[in-house]
Amino acid sequence: MKLTVKKMGIVLLSSIMLLLSGCMYPDDETAAQQTPYADQLETIQKAVNAYQESTGGLLPIKTRDLETDIYIKYPIEFSKIVPAYTEKLPTNSYETGGIYQYVLMDVETTPTVKLVDLRSAERIRELNLRKNINGRVPFKDAVGENVYEIDFKTMGFKEPLTVPSPYSDTLLPIVIGGDGIFYIDYSIDLNRILQEQQPDVKQGEDIRYLLSDNYPVLPAYSRPYTVNEQNEPIFMK
Repeated sequence: MKLTVKKMGIVLLSSIMLLLSGCMYPDDETAAQQTPYADQLETIQKAVNAYQESTGGLLPIKTRDLETDIYIKYPIEFSKIVPAYTEKLPTNSYETGGIYQYVLMDVETTPTVKLVDLRSAERIRELNLRKNINGRVPFKDAVGENVYEIDFKTMGFKEPLTVPSPYSDTLLPIVIGGDGIFYIDYSIDLNRILQEQQPDVKQGEDIRYLLSDNYPVLPAYSRPYTVNEQNEPIFMK
């Protein structure tokens, strides 16, 4: 009888450990899919450089319309570099279930691998679906030149939709332009950089480079920003 109880205890303990390991795995996997790993960026950068060199200057990118926003304009076509120039896809890429789309910036000078957080795209898609159902978007107060808050309650949402910032622990609001297009508002992060680092910026220039040049993730789905006389970020006219 004691042996049986002992065996039952071992089986129960094994079951609990298996259950816990099963619970931990998805968290580990999710973390891998949501982290902008520097080594993965470096690996893809080397693959892009090798592809460009071997093809006489061509880049492994998908074709997009000329009017496409610069931050999402040049997505990397992994089939052109995997497995010929790198062994496998990054674990955090959209193609493997991750949240990032790998894109290129500065394609005409120094092609540089960057990331787009697709959680922003998903939020905007959700809003566009609701806009199509309702037939319109109720605007609230202006937050800039031809940029407005969204009346989320009238649209049918219990609370305002936001997206996690790729630059800080804050949640970023979503606004709408007079053109009816939804945008992610990065002014919180831009203001933090302006206050903490005090970079030399000029009125009238697009200051989003403060994010795109210094972080692996791009400020995609946004409008241009500049600064006012108080050196605060504002939407450009």
